[in-house]
Amino acid sequence: MRRSLLVDPPNAAQASLRKYGVGTCGPRGFYGTFDVHLELEDRLAKFMRTEESIIYSYGFATIASAIPAYSKRGDIVFVDEAACFAIQKGLQASRSNVKLFKHNDMADLERLLKEQEIEDQKNPRKACVTRRFILVEGLYMNTGDICPLPELIDDIDLISANMENSLASIGGFCCGRSFVIDHQRLSGQGYCFSASLPPLLAAAAIEALNIMEENPVIFQILREKCKRIHKALQRISGLLVVGESFSPALHLQLEETSGSRENDMKLLKRIADYCMNRSIALTQARYLEKEEKCLPPPSIRVVVTVEQTEEELDKAASIIREAAESVLN
Repeated sequence: MRRSLLVDPPNAAQASLRKYGVGTCGPRGFYGTFDVHLELEDRLAKFMRTEESIIYSYGFATIASAIPAYSKRGDIVFVDEAACFAIQKGLQASRSNVKLFKHNDMADLERLLKEQEIEDQKNPRKACVTRRFILVEGLYMNTGDICPLPELIDDIDLISANMENSLASIGGFCCGRSFVIDHQRLSGQGYCFSASLPPLLAAAAIEALNIMEENPVIFQILREKCKRIHKALQRISGLLVVGESFSPALHLQLEETSGSRENDMKLLKRIADYCMNRSIALTQARYLEKEEKCLPPPSIRVVVTVEQTEEELDKAASIIREAAESVLN
C-alpha cells in the first residue's frame, strides 16, 4: 500500500518542511517545481480518474484562472446564478458573453440553450466560430446545494476544486484530459505567474489522499454526520436551514427578514457571537455586495468535518438553538 512521508497531514507537512524549507519562491514553469508537486498532480489525476491534473497555489485563483484560459471574448458561457465569487471573477476576466440560468433549474438552462440555437441559425457563420461552455458547481458554496449532474450532462471536460476544504491543505487543482490540462500550463495565469504551492502543503495534500484512499468509509461517516446536524438544526424558531441534508456545508438564514440587510446581518452576528462565547465557532457568510451578480441573503455558514464527534455536533446544535432563542425571541 502506497504511503507518503508519515501518517497524517500535519506530520507529513513537518517532514516536508525539514526537507524542502518553507516555500519555492518561484512559479512552476521556472524553478518552482518540486517532486512533491508532480507526485500530487499524479495522485489527484488517479484519484479523480482523469488523464492529468494541475495544481495551483491559491484556491480562489484556480477556477478564476481556468475560465479565461479557455473562454474568450465572443464565447458564450451558461452559468448557474448561484455561482461563487471566484467563478464570477473568472467570467469577468474572460470577457465572454455570460448567460445566467436559475439556480439548479435545468429547465431554465434548456430554455436558454434553445434560445441560443435559434440565434445561431440566424447567423451560422458567427455560430461556427463561437465556443459555448456550461459552468456549474458540484457543491454550491453560497447555498449548500448539490448540482444535479445526471440531469445536466454526462461528459465533463474540466473539473476544478480547491484543496482548502477537501484536503486539509491550501491551493486548488483542475483535472481532465491531457490536452485540456496542458493548455493551462501556458494559459492559466494563476499557474504561470504565481509562486508554486509550498512543498509542505503539497505533502499534506498527498497524505490526505492516502487517508481517503485507505479509509473510504470516512465518506459515509461524513454523510451521516451531515444528516445528523441537518436534522438537529431543523425547526429552530426564527432560523431556516438551507442546503442538502448530506452536504458538509449548509447555511442558516433568518426565516423572516427585518426589512434591512444590515439589521439581518447584525442579528446573525449576535447569534454567532453567542455561540463563539460558548466555544462553538460559526462563520457569517461574507460577500462583496456591490460586485456580486446575485447577492445571496445574509446567513451563517456551518461546515461539518469527519473528525467532529456526534457529541460535539449535538452540543453545537443545542447552543445554536439557544442562541436563536436568546437573540430572536
